[in-house]
Parts: sequence; structure tokens; C-alpha cells
Amino acid sequence: MSFILDVLGDGFSYLGNFGGELREIIVLTLLVSLTATVIATVLGVPSALALAEARFRGRGVVMTLVNVGMGIPPVLAGLFVLLLVWGSGPLGSLDLVFTPVAMIIVQTLLALPIVIGLTVAAVSGLAPGAREQLAALRLRRFDRSRLLVLEARAGVIAAVAAAFGRVVSEVGAVLIVGGNIAGETRVLTTAIVQESRQARFGAAIALGIVLLTISIVVNGTLTWLQGWDSDDV
Repeated sequence: MSFILDVLGDGFSYLGNFGGELREIIVLTLLVSLTATVIATVLGVPSALALAEARFRGRGVVMTLVNVGMGIPPVLAGLFVLLLVWGSGPLGSLDLVFTPVAMIIVQTLLALPIVIGLTVAAVSGLAPGAREQLAALRLRRFDRSRLLVLEARAGVIAAVAAAFGRVVSEVGAVLIVGGNIAGETRVLTTAIVQESRQARFGAAIALGIVLLTISIVVNGTLTWLQGWDSDDV
């Protein structure tokens, strides 16, 4: 028990000595994860609306691929992106290996199927009457899509929250494409792994507290938006 207490004490001491290195790690974590979530949302929500509304041959195959993507092992996604950005790969000329951009790409790849899959489920789960009313209005595609998102807003926000939770907690994929380079590509999850490997458990606990705090703040905000939408819109 004393060991655990000592570790916790070291962790709070680490937080008390908040410095430039920790600040850089936090900023990069937020930059990468929030950017990936925003890109996945911008691309995923319209795609989900199209899938929810469309009826075409092969739709079942597309939805199967989306569902598979929701559970794809992160290390495989990391390997796929690494092959793309490697010097001899299709995007090798862009020199993206071990950069935050590569980390954003792989996190977007992980978040996108979640946004699409959960948004499709939210829109498909709307009451038949609501969809019939929208169809009767004969709106332009953009206006119809906007109203569909508003009607299914709770589910759409849940999709965004799930996508953010997926990427901000990810370690394997970002480690493969980012390399955990101090001051350049080290984020909270990879920093926790680094500190744990070196038996600096206090620092690892401190970083874990910061990561948990970020998750609570972001997901708490999204949960508040769900309630605000439901009550006031």
C-alpha cells in the first residue's frame, strides 16, 4: 500500500511542477485528437446521411465495411498509414513519417467509421413520422440534411464523443506513425507508455490524470450539448 501512496505522491508532485514539456505534450494531444475528430465529423456526417437515405445495390457491403472499420485494430491502421507515408510509399514524397500530420491521418482513419456508423444508426432510428414529414416538405438536399442532423442530434453528438474517445486514448497507431519523439510527436498516451517502461510510475499516473481530465472536459461538454439540444431546441 505504501508503494501506491508513494506513486500517487510522486504523481501529484509531477503535476505541481507543471513545465514546458508537459505543456507541449498536452497541446499536441489536443491538436492531433481534436483535428482528427473534426475532420472525421465533417467527412463522416454527410456520408452517414447519404448512406441512411440511399438504397442501392451494395449498400449492405458498404455498411459492413463501416462496421468492420469501427473495430479495426489500431496497430493495423497505423501500419497501413505508415506504408502510405513511408519514403517509398504513395505519399512518401510528402515526408510525413513521424510527424503530427501522419498522426492526424491515422486518428482520422480510426474515427471516421465510428462517426459514420453511429450517425447512420441515429438517423435510421428516427421515428417514421418524422422522416415522412421531412419528405413531404420537398426540401433541398442541404436543408433536408440539416434537419435530419437536428432531429438526430443526440445520436450525432454521441457519435462525435465516441470518435474523440477512440482517438484521444489511442497509443498503438500513433506510436507507429509518430514514433513518440520528445518535443515533436509525443502525446499523452505515448508519454504514459514511455514513463511506465522506465518505471517512472508517478509521472505516468500524472499524465494519466491529465488525459482523464481532458476526456472528462470534452465528453462532459458534448453531453451538456446533448441535454441542451434536447431541452431547448
